[in-house]
Parts: sequence; structure tokens; C-alpha cells
Amino acid sequence: MSAQPLSLELDESAGQRLTPFGIVRDLVSLSKPRLSSLVLVTTSGGYLLAPGSDSLWQVLKVVGATALLVASANTLNCVLEARIDGSMNRTRTRALPAGRLPLGLGLFHGLLLAAIALPLLSQAGNPLAALLGALAHFTYVAIYTPMKRHTSLATIVGAIPGALPPLIGWVAATGRIELPGLVLFGILFLWQIPHFLALSIMLRDDYARADLKVLTLDGGDAMTRAHAVLWTVALVPVSLLLVPLGVASSGYGIGALTCGALFLAMALAGLRGGAGRTWAGWLFASSIAYLSAIFLLLAIFGRG
Repeated sequence: MSAQPLSLELDESAGQRLTPFGIVRDLVSLSKPRLSSLVLVTTSGGYLLAPGSDSLWQVLKVVGATALLVASANTLNCVLEARIDGSMNRTRTRALPAGRLPLGLGLFHGLLLAAIALPLLSQAGNPLAALLGALAHFTYVAIYTPMKRHTSLATIVGAIPGALPPLIGWVAATGRIELPGLVLFGILFLWQIPHFLALSIMLRDDYARADLKVLTLDGGDAMTRAHAVLWTVALVPVSLLLVPLGVASSGYGIGALTCGALFLAMALAGLRGGAGRTWAGWLFASSIAYLSAIFLLLAIFGRG
């Protein structure tokens, strides 16, 4: 299946069916709200775990600004990948490849969100937090997005902007890049790799149609499953560093070790013969449950 040619103009038949509410709904959908919602948790977690972070209004402004910046990056990603999305079963009905919105409107919307978010993040947090936000935005849009067409290493590069929100939250509260904030960054960075590797096995055919470079296509499922184990092995001890750093109590450590062991057991199950998409689906679900549990444990046993 080849991608349909895209135009800067709105598809007439689609436009006749769309109401102003529908246009707003499609603009919101470009921001990938479910992905952006993760930022609400990780950014606020980084802010509230930092010392001296006791202003609810301040954290709401920081989280809101970071969420707007992520929405901008996701929107611009949709603009740049509109043709690719048109070739994939799970994305071809999105607003841009389906022709319900013109590319120019998506581009304007994405740039406008960034123009609002960065000054707001600087005011709500500080210039260093805004600088980290700009770095995340640039890395995702200008490096990761085009890199996916050339090498599976893009997965690792893409994990960098995905891991920056908790560090942005920490820096917004403290004004400094400190080891605890970097550990929070490390947890998100390492977690994303097995999370996405599982997804790449589940959606192998779609990625092949779009000619995107992912490990399961470049190296095969066996290598992908082995990498999922290696990254999960690295994740577990990093998650425990928050205890000796004084960010969380021993209750968190016990819970994080238990959750990490369960997540690792699921990853190790992929090394058995016959592990395929069903296993990948379970690993993907386990990764979501793991990260949710980690941040719940931090909310219960974390400092502040």
C-alpha cells in the first residue's frame, strides 16, 4: 500500500462533513492526547519530588506549559509524517492523511503551541527548564522524526525527549540539573525502549508498509526480544537509586524492586521459543502497568 498524495488544501468532501467542532477535535487529535497525558504525570512527579516544591499553582503552570510543548511536538510530527501515516492501517484515518485538515493548518497550530509553551515554561519555571523543553522539542521534531526513516537507532534518540519531562519538572522547581532529576530522566529513558520494542513487534506489518526502520525489521524478532531484556535489566537498578538519594523511602524501594522483577520476568518470557505478538502485547501492557506503579509508589513514599 502506498501513501496517498497530500495537499496543503482541505479535502472538499471531508470539509463538507466537518463542523467547527470537528475541526477543533481534529486539531486536538494531532497533539495525541493520550501520549500527552503521560507528561502530566511525569512532569508533576519531577516537580513535586524536588525540594521546596510546595506551590500547587506553580506546578499546574509548569505541567500545563510542558503539556502544550509536547502537544506542539506531536502535532509537528503528524505534519511531517502525514504521508507515512497514510500508508499505515492504524494511522491512515488521522485528520491529515485523511484530508480532513490541510497541512498548513496543522503546521500553524503546531508552531503556535510552541510559541505559547516556551515563554510560559520560562515564566512558570525558569529559563533552564524552558531550555530543556526546547531541547526536547527540537530533538523529537527535527532529529527523531526524520531519523526513523533511516535507522532503528532512532528509537534510542526518541527516548531522550520522552524522558525529559520529569527532569523539566525537577529543574522548574529547583533551577538546577541535579542527580535525582537525572535519575528520573533515566527511569523514563530506559523504560521507553522495551515499551516501544514490544510495540514494534505488535505493529511490524504497519512499520514495514511505511518503510520505517525498527529493530524487529532490521534485526528480527529474536534480537528485539533480547534487547527488551537488556534494557529492562538496566532499568531496575536505576529505579532503585531514588532511595539512597533520599528522594523516596524504603517502601518505594521494596515496591519498585517487586514491580521491576515482575516486568523483567515478562521480558525474559520473550526469550522462550514461540514468543511473538501475543507476548509482545503482554510486555506492552506490563510496561504501562510498571510505569504507573512506579509513579504511584513515588506519590506514596516519595519526598514531599
